[in-house]
Amino acid sequence: MIKKRLLLLCSVAVGLWLFVACSLGGNDVDECTESGALFQDDFGGEKDCGWALYNRGGAVVEIDEGVLRMSTSQPGQIWWTNPGQSFDDVIISTDARQVSGPNDNAYGAICRYQNEENFYVFLISGDGYYTIGKYTSDSPSITYLTENGEYQYSDVINQGNATNQIRTSCIGQELSLAVNGITLTTVTDPTFVIGDVGLAVSTLEPGTAVVEFSDFRVVEP
Repeated sequence: MIKKRLLLLCSVAVGLWLFVACSLGGNDVDECTESGALFQDDFGGEKDCGWALYNRGGAVVEIDEGVLRMSTSQPGQIWWTNPGQSFDDVIISTDARQVSGPNDNAYGAICRYQNEENFYVFLISGDGYYTIGKYTSDSPSITYLTENGEYQYSDVINQGNATNQIRTSCIGQELSLAVNGITLTTVTDPTFVIGDVGLAVSTLEPGTAVVEFSDFRVVEP
C-alpha cells in the first residue's frame, strides 16, 4: 500500500532563525573544499563548515564524534540545517544512519535552498519509502514530485536502525535520488535553479527520531 504523508514546515519563526544562523555561519570555504569537492564535511570537528546547530522546539542538531546528529520529537514537522552555501548544478552524497525512533520517519538531503519556505528535499524512511519533494512559499506543506504525488516503496532502502548511502542530483530541471548505489527516481521541475544544500529529518509518529549523517560531499556533475 502506498503511504501518504504530509510534512509541514517548522514555524516561520524557527525556520527564519535557522536561515539566519546558516547565513551567518562564517565558515572558511577553503577548509571545506577538499579532494576536488565544491563542499565537503566529514564532521570530524576540526573545521567549521557553517552548519546551523541548535536545540529548539523539540529538535536538536549537533556535530559529535564524526557525525552530524539530528533528532526531532515533533510528528509531521520537518527540521533541517544548512551550511550557508550557494550552488546551481550539484551531486550530493552522504551516509545516513537511523539510530533510534519510529521507522515511520523521513530523512535525507536538501538542494537549491532559497529560504525557509522554498527548497527541494530528497527523503527516505525507516520503513522503506522514498520521495522527492519541494516546499514553496504558497504552501506550508510539501508537494511530492514522485509518482502520483506520493511516497514510493523500495526494498533497496535498508530499514530500521541501519545505514543508507544517499546520493541526490540537481542538474538543470532534472532531480534524481539514488540509495545504496541504485537510482530510485528521476523527476523534472523548473522551480528552483540555485541555492544552498542541507540535511533534513522528520518523524511521522510519536517518539524521537534520531539520524546521524556522515561524509557529506557536494561535487559538480
